[in-house]
Amino acid sequence: MSVNPLLLTLKINTVSQQYFDTLRKQYFPPERNFLDAHLMLFHQLPGNEPQIIGDIAGIASSSNGFNMHVSSPVVIGRGVAYKIESMELQAMHKQMQKLWQQWLIPQDNHKIWPHVTIQNKVEPETAKQTLAQVSASFRAFDISATGLQLWEYQGGPWRFVSEWGFAGK
Repeated sequence: MSVNPLLLTLKINTVSQQYFDTLRKQYFPPERNFLDAHLMLFHQLPGNEPQIIGDIAGIASSSNGFNMHVSSPVVIGRGVAYKIESMELQAMHKQMQKLWQQWLIPQDNHKIWPHVTIQNKVEPETAKQTLAQVSASFRAFDISATGLQLWEYQGGPWRFVSEWGFAGK
C-alpha cells in the first residue's frame, strides 16, 4: 500500500484568507479549482515519516505569529499570484529544509518564493488581462501568518490532516 505525500501550507489570518479565496473563485477556472487559496511551503513530504509531524508541531509551538507583506500581483506564466515578502517566513522555511533535507524533492529544496495563486492553467493572454484587472485597484498590504497546515495529496484534491497555531495566535 502506498502512502500519499503530504503538503505543508502556511495558515494566514481569516480576513486575508477570505480575500484570496474570493479572488481565486473569481479568476481560477472552476473545473480546476479544487482548493482554497494557499501559501505553499512544501509540495511533497513523505506521509510515513513521524518526524515530520513532530517537527511541525515543535516549530509551530516555538514560533510567534508574524506579519508578511503582500507586495504585488504578478503573472506566473499561465496564471496570476500575489507576491508575499517576509524574512521570518524565509528563515522558517530554511529551518524546515535543514530538518527534512533527506526527503526533499528538487522543487522543495530551492529558496522559497512565497505567493498565493489566484489563477492558473489559463492562456497567457487571459493571465495578462487578469493582472491588469487586479493591478488597477491593488495597494500593498500586510497579512498575518498564524500557523501551519498539513494536507494529504490525493491526486488533485487535498485532504486536511492537521493544523498547528503559532504561539500567541
